[in-house]
Amino acid sequence: MGGKQAGKKPIGPFQETEWLKLGIPGFNDLLEEGIPKGINILVSGGPGTGKTIFCLQSLYHAAREGRDCLYITFEESPRKLQRHMQRFGWDTQVVEEKEGLLHLRAGGTEKGGSIFIRMVDPFRITRAVEGLVEKAAGRISIEMKGIPDLIPANLSPYFIAIDSLSALESAFIHKPEGYRIYVEQIFRAFEKSGATTFLITETEESPTRFSRSGIEEFLADGVIVLYNTKVRGQRVQGIEILKMRGVKHERKIAPIQITAEGIKVFPRETIYGTDELK
Repeated sequence: MGGKQAGKKPIGPFQETEWLKLGIPGFNDLLEEGIPKGINILVSGGPGTGKTIFCLQSLYHAAREGRDCLYITFEESPRKLQRHMQRFGWDTQVVEEKEGLLHLRAGGTEKGGSIFIRMVDPFRITRAVEGLVEKAAGRISIEMKGIPDLIPANLSPYFIAIDSLSALESAFIHKPEGYRIYVEQIFRAFEKSGATTFLITETEESPTRFSRSGIEEFLADGVIVLYNTKVRGQRVQGIEILKMRGVKHERKIAPIQITAEGIKVFPRETIYGTDELK
């Protein structure tokens, strides 16, 4: 059984922060205050656990409230992701489409903000990073000039999602040092942007670690894990806030359902037999 830690005031570095709520029914009840604005959060899980849905749903509901959001994809096309959203009945209209960037208006009202879905070739990034690493010849500090920018110019997103770090890492074939250097730069850039960022990472079905290299867990302020596995012979779906630095939250795996309208969390329930998930 999980329970919120005692006390009512936030602790650590977030005492004066802005607390954000996600548009995922039941999820906010797992946190005492909410998610601190501007932090980086890993969204981890095995195949089919709902990681992409979790991020798209969070961005869509923020855009409905007038916020501009950015979804960066290394694999799926922007149009395919839009169709994914439409299957859940999320109202999006195309404003503009050009050069791998799809601009959507969310909510169908004047209040609605925008979702920008940008497709980036991860191999362009790896070639640029590897060239800089070789040029640096062992220097501790490496200037990242020439690396493709992930955030379009003149855009200040409220939420950013990256789908996925696992796809990016796969592009750094036999070059783990280049990936580590670039991931550190990504985290620093997002911190400077002020956006709250979700970084998807693929794990095994029953993970014991929540990113492939381990560096992502160290750099992230938060880790949210999604499960789709068997407990006592039955397949269950669940969500866990494994880590949220400086934030009081439930310490349990709560069941979820992926419905016709998106993900729904059941925060007052607990998945028993969760040792089998570890």
